[in-house]
Amino acid sequence: MVDALDSGSSGEIPVRVQVPPPAFKKKNFYMHIRKVILEDKEKFVKTYFLAYKELSDYKYHTSKEVKNYFNWLYKRDKEGFWVAEENNLPLGFIASDANWRSIDGEEVLEIHELFVIPEMRKKGIGKKLLDTVLEYGKEKRKKIAELWVGKENFQAINFYKKRGFKEREVIGKWLRMTKFLDY
Repeated sequence: MVDALDSGSSGEIPVRVQVPPPAFKKKNFYMHIRKVILEDKEKFVKTYFLAYKELSDYKYHTSKEVKNYFNWLYKRDKEGFWVAEENNLPLGFIASDANWRSIDGEEVLEIHELFVIPEMRKKGIGKKLLDTVLEYGKEKRKKIAELWVGKENFQAINFYKKRGFKEREVIGKWLRMTKFLDY
């Protein structure tokens, strides 16, 4: 069972999620999604390296690069940058940009980043983060959500396909995917 409660203008969305751990016993955990603040930079860096541990072809390799990436994401659109947490510990992040133009010149909601720590994957966290950003895109009156994913990151590609994204084109090692937003 999933309950979503919008707590108002603070940008926090508490969510209670039923999660079956590896032994298939039921376990509750309390996750909430809130907007990222500058003080989240170190959490972002640590979580990024955990999430990208096995994706060396698609990641930044130094803390300095990841910190610069965080700064860039935050400056691009801090209102579209979210973290999922449990007991103040980050489970995942998503960064979107409602001020982006696609390679076709269209105004889109660009999803620059979505990652969840490996031990918390397949528990609905990525879906909740993505749903949060897609709602943000609708609020910003965007017609299309777009993202680029590693063309051999099949787990992520399947995740996005299940949520209505379509493959568009491949450029280098990246696959462009888009989804129409109804608002």
